Amino acid sequence: MSSFGQAAVNLLRKLRNSPYARSTFPFSRKPTNYLPVPGRRKYFAENGFGDYGKSGQHKETFQWILLSGQAAIFLGINGTPALADDSSIQLSSENTSGPEIADLHRVEDGSVVSNIHTSKWRVFTDNARDFFLQGKLDEAEKLFLSALQEAKEGFGKRDPHVASACNNLAELYRVKKELNKAEPLYLEAISILEESFGPDDIRVGAALHNLGQFYLVQRKLEKARACYERALKIKRRVLGEGHPDHADTMYHLGTVMFLEGKEKDAEALVRDSVRILEEAGLGESFTCLRRLQYLAQIYIMSNQIAEAENIRRKILHMMEVSKGWASLDTVIAAERLALTLQSVVNLKEAEELLERCLDARKTLLPEDHIETAANMLYIARVKTLKSNQLRKKNVPQAVEELERAKGLLSNSIRVARKVLVQLRKQNRNQQPRGVVRNIAKNEHSAMLILLQSLNALASLEITKLELQESMDEDRPVFEAEKILHECMSTFKEFGTETSLSSSPEVKTEYLSCLKHLLALINDNSTASVKQSRKAALEELKDEIKHVEVEISATRKRRS
Repeated sequence: MSSFGQAAVNLLRKLRNSPYARSTFPFSRKPTNYLPVPGRRKYFAENGFGDYGKSGQHKETFQWILLSGQAAIFLGINGTPALADDSSIQLSSENTSGPEIADLHRVEDGSVVSNIHTSKWRVFTDNARDFFLQGKLDEAEKLFLSALQEAKEGFGKRDPHVASACNNLAELYRVKKELNKAEPLYLEAISILEESFGPDDIRVGAALHNLGQFYLVQRKLEKARACYERALKIKRRVLGEGHPDHADTMYHLGTVMFLEGKEKDAEALVRDSVRILEEAGLGESFTCLRRLQYLAQIYIMSNQIAEAENIRRKILHMMEVSKGWASLDTVIAAERLALTLQSVVNLKEAEELLERCLDARKTLLPEDHIETAANMLYIARVKTLKSNQLRKKNVPQAVEELERAKGLLSNSIRVARKVLVQLRKQNRNQQPRGVVRNIAKNEHSAMLILLQSLNALASLEITKLELQESMDEDRPVFEAEKILHECMSTFKEFGTETSLSSSPEVKTEYLSCLKHLLALINDNSTASVKQSRKAALEELKDEIKHVEVEISATRKRRS
């Protein structure tokens, strides 16, 4: 027997005792519980990722998870394969004990299976999955295509194994963003399953859930909602309301409704999905924590800040108990709570948490990491707010807080610029896609932090000027203007990078700097000065209009 044939024999023997051999079609592996991001600028500023994460893809940032992450290939829990051949092939002990396997086996529906094709199908599928998990998508595609062909030849074109192969290939195309190839495969998989098992079978529900995720990635919300609603009904009937898989589809339906602006319905669905996990003993699982975080975001968007604060305190407590402060997960949970506290002007506790986060990051991360720059920006904002509170009571102390904030912003600017320079030097050719995406993500974060820190520093100079009652002095105004011009030069220097030039979030921050500069010149210049700078002012106004048009066009393309 050839080495391939022996490998197939060994694989089929293993399948006989598979824990999945009792089912007749795979359940979908739980899709990544991404947090879809509404197209509202306020969202990230108040929720866990800070202003520098104003991105429509997650995607992504510390969680970042962004919407186009890992695929939900038909795998079992813990990544164990649970493909259709684990389920419907009935192997006989007498045929698997020797070096040879009988040519044909019966399956549950009475069809005939050719071992050479089914064995190849399984080997191709396993190898394709391995390539996929390594990020080698082109190699995975070739093998998934071969697996689909072997499934058709070995089981028949309308067999559930073909549905599994269709789904796997569709998920690959979704990750590759070849969406026009993915949708027909999803629909074909569902059609085969409905024909084989009926429209209300749990396997149909699993496939509908995957199709809903596919539509959600594209923001086809009506289609996504229809898929999730149907999948939810099937899972409720078959699995029961208290089953975690039912809660999974419930949660995803909630995310769709949140994006549709149905915040009350979304809140109820996500809250119930959390309750089901807690009642099932999964309240401290990663999945439950992520859903709690999403529920907190819904509360913030609906201005239920107290409820959001309570949930984020709960999350932080769970992280402190389970992981302690030697984990970045705990740091991120504390930072999210701090940003919520900042929004309700609980500045003392917010500052204490952010300071502790910064200390932890300096220990856990390499020197001058981009997350430390973001952390310093957050603390500087809190200190600026504290200064505003003190300006009527204690001007010297208010100025002192601004000086501390200035030091933090200067360091944030230094680190962000250093990171951008380092990233620009990296060779992206021949790099795996995951590495290139990570570089682009870090560039995006660093650019936003840099622009925001510069803008904040300019505002700080004006505020300090007002506190010192020296509006007749030109130097401080000049300092603020100089900083904002640095915003412009920074964008010109780094903004041409592909990952940044197409980002409406980066351009929005750049636009904020431009408008701040225009207002500063108009408010602090005499008529004669304005006349002498007329050409420069007109150029600035033209740049503002140009960037506004670009942002609008980009958002239209994304919608």
